[in-house]
Amino acid sequence: MPRFAANLSMLFTELPFLERFEAASKAGFDAVEYLFPYEYPVEEIKQRLDAHDLEQVLFNAPPGDWAAGERGLACLPGREEEFARGIEQAIAYARVLGNRLIHVMAGVVTEEVTLEAATACYINNLRYAARQAAKGGLRVMIEPINNRDMPGYLVNYPDQGRALIDAIGEGNVGLQLDLYHCQMMQGRVTQTIMELFDVIEHVQLAGVPGRHEPNVGEMNYPYILGQLDSLGYSGALGCEYNPQGRTLDGLKWMAAYR
Repeated sequence: MPRFAANLSMLFTELPFLERFEAASKAGFDAVEYLFPYEYPVEEIKQRLDAHDLEQVLFNAPPGDWAAGERGLACLPGREEEFARGIEQAIAYARVLGNRLIHVMAGVVTEEVTLEAATACYINNLRYAARQAAKGGLRVMIEPINNRDMPGYLVNYPDQGRALIDAIGEGNVGLQLDLYHCQMMQGRVTQTIMELFDVIEHVQLAGVPGRHEPNVGEMNYPYILGQLDSLGYSGALGCEYNPQGRTLDGLKWMAAYR
C-alpha cells in the first residue's frame, strides 16, 4: 500500500502551520514533508511529530531570500558562504526531526551569470552539501522543477538531474522526482520512472494541469503508482498539491488506497 506524506506547506493551510501536524494525522497520514521549517524552533516541530506519531520525510535547505524571488543559492556564484551556513542549519534540523532526505534547491540563474558558470557553481555546492550531509547519514535530493511555474530555474528535466548526480559524484545524492513537474516539462512519466528508478529516492505527486488533487486532470495515478509498486519503490509519496477547496474534502481520492 502506498505511504503518503502530507506536504504541510500546501495541505491543511486552513490552519496555522503547527496545527497542521495533528490535522494530517487525523486525516490518515503517517508522514509529513514541507518546504521550510526554519521559522519555528526545531524542538517545537519535533514535539508535534512525536505527539501525533508522524514521520518527518523531507524538507528543503534554506533557499535564500524567498520573498525576493530567490529559489535556492546553489547555482549563484558569490553566495557560497551563505549556502554553506544554510546546509549547516538544514542538517541541524534534520538531526532532531529524523528525516534522512534534504532537498537542496538549485536556484534561478541570473542574467549576470552564464549557464556554464551557474552549473559549475551548483555542482561544487552540491558536492559540499553531500559531503557534509554524509557525516550524519543524510542524503541530498535534486528536484527538477518545471520552468513555467519557476522561470529560470537551473534544473528542469529528470535526465538533467541524473546527469548532475553523475557529475557531483557523491554516493548520497539522489533524485526527487515530482511527477507534476515531469508531466509539465515532458510527459513520458512512467517511462521516466523506469529509466531513472535507480536514482529516484523520493516521489511527489499532484494533478495536471492546475497542481490540484491527483485524481483531477490528465494523470492516471492508479497506473503510475502501480508501476512504482511493481518496481519496488519503498519511499514515501509526497502529496504536494493545492487543494481545490478544503483539504479534507479533497482527500477522498486516498480512500482507494486504504
